[in-house]
Amino acid sequence: MLAFREIKVVEACHGTSLNERKISGKCFIFAALNRLTMQNLHLAYIQADLRWEDKAANLEHFSELLQQVQPATDLILMPETFTTAFPVDPKQFAEKEDGPTMAWLREQAQAKNAVIATTFPIEKDGHYYNSLVWMRPDGSYELYFKRHTFTMGGEDKLVERGEHQLVVELNGWRIRPMVCYDIRFPVWARNRYKDGQYEYDLAFYLANFPDSRMVVWRTLLVARAIENQAYWIGVNRVGTDDYGLHYSGESQVINSRGEVISKAEPYQEAVLHCTLDDEKLLHFRQKFPLGPDWDSFTIIP
Repeated sequence: MLAFREIKVVEACHGTSLNERKISGKCFIFAALNRLTMQNLHLAYIQADLRWEDKAANLEHFSELLQQVQPATDLILMPETFTTAFPVDPKQFAEKEDGPTMAWLREQAQAKNAVIATTFPIEKDGHYYNSLVWMRPDGSYELYFKRHTFTMGGEDKLVERGEHQLVVELNGWRIRPMVCYDIRFPVWARNRYKDGQYEYDLAFYLANFPDSRMVVWRTLLVARAIENQAYWIGVNRVGTDDYGLHYSGESQVINSRGEVISKAEPYQEAVLHCTLDDEKLLHFRQKFPLGPDWDSFTIIP
């Protein structure tokens, strides 16, 4: 069943197939959306230190951090490879989809009544993947297998790369999850526009991104938000890993204008909250409609 969103016309909506009509002397547009009407999205994101290859300690630590998440939060984002840090031998640390880490995520999502997203190594059909889990409060979930394995760090020798993108829905928002090194490949992240609709409204990266590359992190997060006209989030870890790499975190939320609207302090653990405003996003897309001018393309696996 289609949900209809009533939007007052601010200026002409070039390139859209929308039905326009007069109501009480005012001009309105009714956009037929193949999803629920969008609502503000209440987000919590966790910037944390990770204990090297210590699942039990990391699960205990994140259980404590999750207690700081405010009620009525819709989505909780945690760093990449949250149970082990990055990278690790999947033959030693990977689990199946019915393993204890998935059970822990299901329990936490139900307790917080929120979606939780994070990554850890999963074995599926005899193959290993750096797997992003989108866990819903009802226990259902989606998986995204990291597309771009970090060859310079040897990740490509440990896990296979994913072949498929993922778009999930929450409170009427269409959301694209991605992982760390994916940030350097703009085509994989590219938003699409068709028949007056954007493929996604929010995208995020969950990462273990060292402080020596923070210029890249900050620059590309802003660029991705601007070029895709969507909210963008980067969630990173802090601390030092077993290879001696240091992590400053600098987790942040960026709006579709490229403005940082929430950011964690460098080198500090934090549980931060931010509300994403659907009206501001829709208004900006109407005021400055980039989508109809985007190039069409197809990604060949």
